[in-house]
Amino acid sequence: MRRIEAIDFFYLAMPEILDISDGSQDALLVRIVAGDQVGWGECEASPLVTIASLVCPMSHHVCKPVSASVLGERIERVEDILRIHNQVRVNSMDLLQTDHTLSGIDVALWDLLGKAHHVPVYNLLGYCQVYPKTPYASYLFGGTPQETLEKAQKASSEGFRAVKFGWGPFGRESVEADNDQVVAAREGLGKDGILLVDAGTIWGENVSAAEKRLKILEECEVTWLEEPFHTGALKAYNDLARISGKVKLAGGEGAHNEYIAQQMIDYAGIEYIQIDTGRIGGITASKRVTDYAVKKEVNFVNHTFTSHLALSASLQAYAGLRDHVLCEYPGQLQQLADDLTFEHFEMDANGQIQLPEKPGLGFSPNIAALRKYLVEARIEVNGKTLYQTPVF
Repeated sequence: MRRIEAIDFFYLAMPEILDISDGSQDALLVRIVAGDQVGWGECEASPLVTIASLVCPMSHHVCKPVSASVLGERIERVEDILRIHNQVRVNSMDLLQTDHTLSGIDVALWDLLGKAHHVPVYNLLGYCQVYPKTPYASYLFGGTPQETLEKAQKASSEGFRAVKFGWGPFGRESVEADNDQVVAAREGLGKDGILLVDAGTIWGENVSAAEKRLKILEECEVTWLEEPFHTGALKAYNDLARISGKVKLAGGEGAHNEYIAQQMIDYAGIEYIQIDTGRIGGITASKRVTDYAVKKEVNFVNHTFTSHLALSASLQAYAGLRDHVLCEYPGQLQQLADDLTFEHFEMDANGQIQLPEKPGLGFSPNIAALRKYLVEARIEVNGKTLYQTPVF
């Protein structure tokens, strides 16, 4: 019987972390060992905080370290992953970092099980066939419209049929300044490209502020306005959706469990639900949202701004859906995220990508390249070491 023998969290970071909205500057890589099998995953969360939730002392009955529900558990079938997933959520219910920590573990478990059964993860999820996805290059808005124009031109020249711009100065300055940014993005991409805009929750719940940008978004044929408000501001989303016309709303990356995502689908008036597998509870939770989105006729889209390992994990949940075609593709990676895996997704002549027919996730960490990013850390309580940076 195969049991989980080790959960190793590797804190990786660039030499300098800049105060910009770029989640690829550090990473938390997860390794699960069970017998002769190894699975890899990634958490989309602050590494040190997440490590602490893995090993912290128990506070009470439902505030236990995440590791307590995983180490020593049997892992041979899909049902074992679902059981472990549920155990973690029950035993660490009051530990607010639980779902982020669980995400990387859950992804690694699916990777491990796929390798053990010699099949891709999407087969374990019930998909017999996978369909290509149209990646959109995900960029931060430039500091100036000219920078945004050049980024869009670059993406177009590299074969991307879709580009998303977000964060940066957008929403922080005047309406006119935002208009210039959107016009520049459209000009750089060309009239036939799919243009998407991400406001990065900048307006909180201020519908009026978002409404002032609708005119230019519609004129520039922007497909969606993403995250105009905080994930939980369902009424603000719904109010804007009623007046947004051809510009549809997207959101959901801030959902840290499937129930929050389902509430957005039901009450926010969005037409695109965007799920980060590294936050929501892993592939298990992502697949539950996928199934719910299909039922409610809402488009499922991944949220991925880090590595290609995370991208593979995020695509698994909807790999077998023909009509859900857009996928976020991290287009402005820090070197750490680029170095994280040996393999990388490559676009075909049609500007599309597809998951490989390989066991597990089909992507493996480039350990030799990652050693230079490894952050040495130790967590100690009352003289007892709860965490020490593991050996690669």
